[in-house]
Amino acid sequence: MSSKYLPSIGVETHVQLKTKTKLFSAVGNDARKAAPNTLISHIDVGMPGALPVLNEKAVELAVMAGFALNGDIQKFSKFDRKHYFYPDLPKGYQISQYEQPLVLDGYVDFKAEGQDIRVSIVRVHLEEDAGKNTHPPGADYSLVDLNRAGTPLLEIVSYPDIHSPAQAKAYVRELYLLMKYTGVSDCDMYHGNLRFDINVSVSADPSKLGTRSEVKNLNSFRSVENAVAYEIKRQIELLEKGQLVEQETRGWDEAKQKTTAQRGKEEAHDYRYMPEPDIPPLELSDQYLADIKVKLPKMPNDIREELVKLSLDGQVIEDLLDRPTALDHTLDVQKAGQPDDARRAAFWFIHGEPAAPDDPDYVEPKVDTGNLIKLSQMVAGGRLSSTAARTVFDDMLKSGDDPDAIAKKLDLHQLGDEAEIEKIVTGVILQNPKVAADIRAGQEKAIGYLVGQVMTKTQGKANPAVAQRIIRKQLDLNDL
Repeated sequence: MSSKYLPSIGVETHVQLKTKTKLFSAVGNDARKAAPNTLISHIDVGMPGALPVLNEKAVELAVMAGFALNGDIQKFSKFDRKHYFYPDLPKGYQISQYEQPLVLDGYVDFKAEGQDIRVSIVRVHLEEDAGKNTHPPGADYSLVDLNRAGTPLLEIVSYPDIHSPAQAKAYVRELYLLMKYTGVSDCDMYHGNLRFDINVSVSADPSKLGTRSEVKNLNSFRSVENAVAYEIKRQIELLEKGQLVEQETRGWDEAKQKTTAQRGKEEAHDYRYMPEPDIPPLELSDQYLADIKVKLPKMPNDIREELVKLSLDGQVIEDLLDRPTALDHTLDVQKAGQPDDARRAAFWFIHGEPAAPDDPDYVEPKVDTGNLIKLSQMVAGGRLSSTAARTVFDDMLKSGDDPDAIAKKLDLHQLGDEAEIEKIVTGVILQNPKVAADIRAGQEKAIGYLVGQVMTKTQGKANPAVAQRIIRKQLDLNDL
C-alpha cells in the first residue's frame, strides 16, 4: 500500500433483529429452515389495501442497540418510502427511516493494530429487508425468495473513520459483539443476519475524501478485511495511472478474492424518498427509554475488564467473547470457585476440541459449573495432569459425566503413591548414570530428561512435580 494515499472506510451494517415476527406483518421472522416463499403475507408483497403495523419489539431492540452504541435516541422519528425497482422488492419501495432516524450519533471503541480506535456513528435507523435473489450456477435465470422481505433490520452507518483493512475487520467484529451481547440479534452471518456494505476511498490529500466505491453484502469479518484491502489497492493503481475512480456499487467475489463492478452508485434523489403514509411517527417517552436502558446487559468491554482480573491472555479473552457459552461457563466458575479454576476452565474451552463442527446451526454444549470446578481441583490436588484434564474435559462436553468417573473410566488418575514413585525414580537413575552425573556436576536442566523417563514408565500418570522433587532428593540436589 502506497503511503502517499490515505484510505478512508465507512461501513453500513445491516443487523437482523431478533423478533418472532416481521417488522410490519405477523409472519415468522426466522427463515433459516423455511422453504422459499413460505413466510410471506399480503403486507410483505404490497397487495392493494395492505396496511402495515409496526412491531413494538423491533423498536425496543433498536433502542437497546442505540444505547449499546452510545447513541442519542430520538424521541421523535418517522418512516419513509425508499423507491427502487428490483425483483426482490415486489412492492417497488422499501419502508425505511431517512429524514428523521431513531438514533443519531454514537461511537464504537475497539483496539486494532496496537492502538485504541474510536469510530463515530452517523445514524442508526429501522427498515424492512428486501427478498433474496439467487443465481443457480450455469443457469440463465435468477430465482427470488421473498421469505426475508419485511424482516426487521437495523442499519448502522459509520463515518469514514477507518483507515486500514485491519481496522475495518476489528470494527465489524466489535459491532458483532455489541449486537450479540445486547441480545438484539442472533448475528448469524452464515444465514445473513449480519451483513456489511463498505464504502472505500483513497486520497492523496488527508483533508479530502476521494471518490468512493461501495462493496455490498459482505458476511464475514475476513471478507470485510480482504475486500477493503483489494479496493484500496485497486483504487491506488487507478490513480497512479492517472485514471479516475468511479463512484459505483461493486460486488465481492469470494472465490476470486476481488471486487467487480455492478452498477453506478445511487444518490438519495434516485430513491425518490417520500413520507410513509401508513405508519404514524414514532414518539418515545423518557420513561420508555429509561425502562429499556436498565435492561442493558454487560457490554463486551465490561466483560473484558472482568476477565483481565483473571490474568488471561488478551487473545484468550477475545476467543471467549466469540463463544458466549464458553464465556458464561468461565464467568460462572469465577463466581463459584477460585480464580485458578476459572483460568483453567477458560483454557480448556479455548484449547480443547474445536468449538463447533462445520454445521452452522451447531449449538455448543453446556457443562455443569460444579463439574468444572471439581476438574480444576483434581488438577490442583495432583490427581490429574494438565494433559489428562483436557482429555477428561473433552469427554465431559459430550457425556456431561462426573470428571472423577471419567478419569477412572479412562484410567487417567495420576500416581499418588510417593513410595511407588520413589522406586521408579531409583530405577531411572540407575539406568541413566551419565545423566545423573551431569546433573550432580551442575547441569540441572538434564533433570527434565529423567522426569520424562519417569512419566514414560508410569504412562504419564506420575505427577511431574513430585517426580522432580524425588529426583532432586535422591541426587542430593536440594542444597544446590
